Amino acid sequence: MGDKVFIFDTTLRDGEQVPGAKLARDQKVEIARQLSALNVDIIEAGFPASSPGDFESVHAIARAVRGPVITGLARAVKKDIDTLWEAVKVARRPRIHTFLGTSDIHIQKKFRADREKILGWCVDTVKYARSLCRDVEFSTEDASRTDFEYLCRTVEAVVKAGATTINIPDTVGYAAPQEMADRVRRLKEKVPALDNVILSMHCHDDLGLATANTLAGILAGARQAEVTVNGIGERAGNASLEEVVMALRTRKDVFGGLQTGVNAKEISKTSAMVSRLMGLPIQRNKAIVGSNAFAHSSGIHQDGILKDRSTYEIIRPEDVGVTAHTFALTARSGRAALKHHIVGMGHHPTDAQLDEIYERFLALADKKKEVMIEDLGILVQDVMFKVPETYRLVHLQILSGTQATPMAALKVQRNHEVIEEASTGNGPIDAAYRCIERIVGKSFALIDFGLNAVTSGKDAIGEARVRIRSNGTIFSGGASSTDINEAAIKAYLAAINRWVAAEANEGKKGKGKSKGKKPVVSAMASP
Repeated sequence: MGDKVFIFDTTLRDGEQVPGAKLARDQKVEIARQLSALNVDIIEAGFPASSPGDFESVHAIARAVRGPVITGLARAVKKDIDTLWEAVKVARRPRIHTFLGTSDIHIQKKFRADREKILGWCVDTVKYARSLCRDVEFSTEDASRTDFEYLCRTVEAVVKAGATTINIPDTVGYAAPQEMADRVRRLKEKVPALDNVILSMHCHDDLGLATANTLAGILAGARQAEVTVNGIGERAGNASLEEVVMALRTRKDVFGGLQTGVNAKEISKTSAMVSRLMGLPIQRNKAIVGSNAFAHSSGIHQDGILKDRSTYEIIRPEDVGVTAHTFALTARSGRAALKHHIVGMGHHPTDAQLDEIYERFLALADKKKEVMIEDLGILVQDVMFKVPETYRLVHLQILSGTQATPMAALKVQRNHEVIEEASTGNGPIDAAYRCIERIVGKSFALIDFGLNAVTSGKDAIGEARVRIRSNGTIFSGGASSTDINEAAIKAYLAAINRWVAAEANEGKKGKGKSKGKKPVVSAMASP
């Protein structure tokens, strides 16, 4: 049993199944490059057979990212496996990952089959995948609810068929840690062939036990953890990469010295990038990466930290890339100083990006007088990781009061055209959103709206996040400003810009179909 735990990151596949978190190809490549800098072992880049766009994204990542193993997910169907192989075969280290449900619930209700038929299907699938690629992972979907003896038979058969990694997912987050550890331990005892392959954990968080179940499985002998950044994923999400990695690192005494190859100092940067690009805010008290993870408000805690950090900190913030700077920047700090701090945060902007950041910095410094490091981080994220701006706010004027009807007047640039519109509403933001919908010529269902102060003080930056629905698809957007009305309007425009990009992409697919391209295939439930 080796002492390394391989980190299999599925942020770009399982994580992207969160409604409203769909990414453009370039954004996926950007995250994949950062995952490589984080030094994960395997990147599951998508579900290539689900759409031409996902195929292109996985293929682009396979070409661009050369460190980790690159894989994607395929159903146990020859066409899906062929599509996946076409997408990843250009990678330096490709892998085929395929799956089939093995619990009686899946066998009887989903497949209308019996155990013997499914066993043969599993074996045939692995044999075919292995004929294409020497690195094949097979997932026994819903393994935690699969009859144990049948699970042993299936695992033994697919290992003999050529699988090099066996994943036993807790697909619906049903297992408890003690059960998971017992199942892994007994499985390894019952199937000696597992000594020659990697046993993997893929746990969902429906009962809040994903990280605990993953660690229990590792403690019992599994050596691959399938995780996502910030714990995002289908339904309640997946085991969190940062939690699994830092638990193994912090509690080596419990886990027998097991270690990963992850560069922990890249965790904070990776977390922020995924949150920003996917439009999924991180809860403030989220372990490791939440804004409160290293904050101490209690006077007793503060006193203890000042005397010895180990009194109330088991992880140093700098170990996961969190800067502890408390100094402020002013408008007189200068361009060179600004760049120095941005690079120190781990970002490397182009000259054009630095120009835009500097202009925004000066405008913010005029308002706040002092700009904190966390303020600068928000500016950098807004500039370097933004979606293409079809619609851009040029000017806003808000009228509101206890005795006045709320009114908003906006100027919005659409490509090269500036459009003016005014409207009343139930409140200033409602009025502004009505203006925007008139300008766009379409109404959207606003399904979520939130405002948060992301920095401290009366002149703090406020961050707005919205989620809108159009034809059943959810689009998210976020923006920040010291003016909450401006942040709310820019967030709404950001979500609409995602909608515009998606509509343009669908238009391209429609044209492609007339040229004989493959139609879009809907993604099915996965491990």
